[in-house]
Amino acid sequence: MKLVKLGSQGLQVPAVGLGCMGMSDFYGSSSESENLKVLDRALEIGCNFWDTADMYGPFTNEILLSKALAGRRDKITLATKFGVSRGEDGSWLGIKGNAAYVKSSCDASLKRLGTDYIDLYYQHRVDPNTPIEETVGAMAELVKAGKVRYIGLSEADPDIIERAHKIHPISALQTEYSLWTREVEDSILPTVRKLNIGFVAYSPLGRGFLSGKIRSRADLEPGDFRLNNPRFSEEAIKHNSQLADQVIEIAQEINVTPAQVALAWLLSRDVNLATIPGTRKIERLEQNWASQDLKLSEEQLFRLNLLINKGVEGERY
Repeated sequence: MKLVKLGSQGLQVPAVGLGCMGMSDFYGSSSESENLKVLDRALEIGCNFWDTADMYGPFTNEILLSKALAGRRDKITLATKFGVSRGEDGSWLGIKGNAAYVKSSCDASLKRLGTDYIDLYYQHRVDPNTPIEETVGAMAELVKAGKVRYIGLSEADPDIIERAHKIHPISALQTEYSLWTREVEDSILPTVRKLNIGFVAYSPLGRGFLSGKIRSRADLEPGDFRLNNPRFSEEAIKHNSQLADQVIEIAQEINVTPAQVALAWLLSRDVNLATIPGTRKIERLEQNWASQDLKLSEEQLFRLNLLINKGVEGERY
């Protein structure tokens, strides 16, 4: 198992964690019993860095994890988030980051998760109407109160990251990063390197596209949010398949899965980086976990690095 140190405060996590969002929201129907089996197996193999958020479900993903946490909370590094506000009916209520909201959200998450502390607490999205100093100041008070061990940001720009880090050490920045989403390389990664902040890559498999298993919209079930994502129009899938095909080609050369190649490429980057691929299948969990032991050759890495030149059709959201 490869451990990654996130930030300067001592937080260490496996290089391959588990994004739990899809177990409760956005990717169509799922089975709670099967999801709990995946979580059980994750802990068995050492994949104990679990990522959730209050808005997944909404709220039901934290409740799901509470069932898996029961009796073994100390064995799991638990990350959750606040900031994207949703109603009980799933409605979207905007981005919030004021101090009162931060504290009330934390208390609500603790109750749903059935725990008295959160290992890594992220601001899910930056509230443009609340100074980051206020938000992070409230998060720092949660650390002082023992409710949170480490704090993080998600999808924040360099200025916000630097301002936040002056208020309280930021341990991790979570942002989308994969072979088809590399914008963070321009200014985000240099910023986190400079400040010694860890990086957590979400959607490291391009929302499943880099697995090579999505060849048309017919491969997505009704209710899957990707049907409304610009990168999953029929035209975009056709264009972007050129990139996925190259990943598949390398995978076939070394007898591994395309997902393992995509994750191994990420883990080769020059930054303290952990990944949180999501899955609802034990087989995929085990394959993703094994990617940390895969070392790609310089020639393979070179070919993968060039893929961005093919261009990616469609915005991220």
